[in-house]
Amino acid sequence: MRKMVLEVIPNEKTVGSLRPILDCLSSYEVLETLKIDRERGLCVDLIECTLREGLSIDGAQTWGHLVLLSVLKSEGEVHTCLVKYYDPGDDKDAADDFDMDLIYTTPNLISEERFVMSVIADQKALTRFMAMVKKHVGEVVNMSMTRAAYQRRDILTVLTDRQREVLTAANEYGYYDYPKRINGEELSKKVNISKPVLLQHLRKAEGRLMADIFAGH
Repeated sequence: MRKMVLEVIPNEKTVGSLRPILDCLSSYEVLETLKIDRERGLCVDLIECTLREGLSIDGAQTWGHLVLLSVLKSEGEVHTCLVKYYDPGDDKDAADDFDMDLIYTTPNLISEERFVMSVIADQKALTRFMAMVKKHVGEVVNMSMTRAAYQRRDILTVLTDRQREVLTAANEYGYYDYPKRINGEELSKKVNISKPVLLQHLRKAEGRLMADIFAGH
């Protein structure tokens, strides 16, 4: 297994497909992918994003195909957020081409001027991935290749049993969906605790996840 990092100048079609997002965000970096549902074209990501001048995070709900679930940290116009991305399915041929045995990893940066794309796979899959990027995404201007040993780890192991239980229930009952399928009061009844205790568990769980993700940075 090897890790390949590509720096790409996106073509007009790629930029156009992301225009609803790029009109709101000048750039965003995927820090961690927490959930992927390839059949439904959905994923939940932890991202760091920079808003376009004049826009505010307050009251924001969607940025194009990105649904804002939670704002975890803000420093000026730079925000660390939990988001849900849905694939609009505009280009089925491209989606089919990229349906290969790849592990998407970091760094992963999107802006109007450049993309940074990182994947882990065997040499055959990496060669195909490079060809698909050139075909569908844009011009590859830089490429690096290193050996990689990917180890899948359950990020929820940093949580207490109760925090894991509450966070899992919040996800399963749609607390993080947009629009929410359940509010805090209703969720607290589902897990048989008071709403203040529920929110405390969720805040602590999110804090532990953030601390683990950014450990060493």
